[in-house]
Amino acid sequence: MNRRALAACLAAFVLGTSAHAQTYPERPIRLVVPYAPGGSADIAARLINDEWGRALGGTIVIENKAGAGGNIGVDSVAKATPDGYTIGLQTVSLAINPALYKMPYDTLKDLAPIGMVASSQHVLVVTNGLPAKDVKELIAKAKAEPGKLTYGSAGSGSTFHMAAELFKAVSNTAIVHVPYRGGGPAMVDTIAGQVDMSFPVLSAAAPQIQGGKLRALGVTGPKRSALLPNVPTIAEGGLPGYSFETWFIVFAPAATPAPILSKLNESLNKALASPTLGQRMTKEGFDPTPSTPAEARARVERELPQWAKLIKERGITAE
Repeated sequence: MNRRALAACLAAFVLGTSAHAQTYPERPIRLVVPYAPGGSADIAARLINDEWGRALGGTIVIENKAGAGGNIGVDSVAKATPDGYTIGLQTVSLAINPALYKMPYDTLKDLAPIGMVASSQHVLVVTNGLPAKDVKELIAKAKAEPGKLTYGSAGSGSTFHMAAELFKAVSNTAIVHVPYRGGGPAMVDTIAGQVDMSFPVLSAAAPQIQGGKLRALGVTGPKRSALLPNVPTIAEGGLPGYSFETWFIVFAPAATPAPILSKLNESLNKALASPTLGQRMTKEGFDPTPSTPAEARARVERELPQWAKLIKERGITAE
């Protein structure tokens, strides 16, 4: 009787979950972006939310919940009711933050990846007063004068910071970190020559590069960008083995039913396949990267130990 009762309960649960997934969504879905409006994560979310909502047959409303390097917003999703009506979007910081902060959630246990959204590059820019004309010359100068060159970042623990520290690690150079309260101030001071270089988000830096206010030495990703096709990758320019991308992932609370996760993933990939959305994303410096939930999880699992190793070896802290 106990086995029969258990089987009946499981069957009822499966049927109930399936029925819920068929009618889902019945009300607006909240997409939490764990940063302030205007940043790359916010831009990515606003680029996809309408097209994704149409593909899903519902409405997706963005809520910005910033703080603690994105941990506050992500934690709010991890602790939300797992019914598909609260989901989140985070960057590569999902894999970086566990090595920098005392985490309020477990990245792998408390979150269920829905899928990857996009990747975007940063770009190594230098002030016009710096004589180095390419990556090789910059590395040579940094090695000839250890600790003299400086770079600005959007703050300790930011993707700007990680891109630069990875550059230093691969090139075996000593360049001094100058953290700012955001990428904008760091770029302003790079233009003014207060710091020698920076690793801003490509889409934000492109107008300054095209206007001659900054000089681009290389993009950080594995291939050239359509925004700046004449700028080589850093690897091409003289630092083989270097590659850094900011990626964007959407996720739900861990206990979200599989049929709902599947529906969210299928509709997201359908939206990302839209030529119109693809053109808009490319114009903003994003490369759409549709995936399965398993592929998204695998990327997080792969990068967690990589960032933990770099952060430990270089003594990087979030403060």
